[in-house]
Amino acid sequence: MTTAIEQIVDTYVQLRNRQKLEDLRMHRQRLAIHLEARMGYDLSLPLRQVEDEIAAIEAGLKRLAEDTQAA
Repeated sequence: MTTAIEQIVDTYVQLRNRQKLEDLRMHRQRLAIHLEARMGYDLSLPLRQVEDEIAAIEAGLKRLAEDTQAA
């Protein structure tokens, strides 16, 4: 079963929209920084989810780069 972020990334890859993927990654990176800065709460689960989303986005950027080189 694919996650929502994987579906979004797949769509951006199909549309060859590198800028949207980079914007999405930057947003998730900022979110991770804010989660890490919170004190007094156990945010390990949401932080892990955001990190997984960043990994999915980076995989999409890699696929996009490979598709561009192959074309």
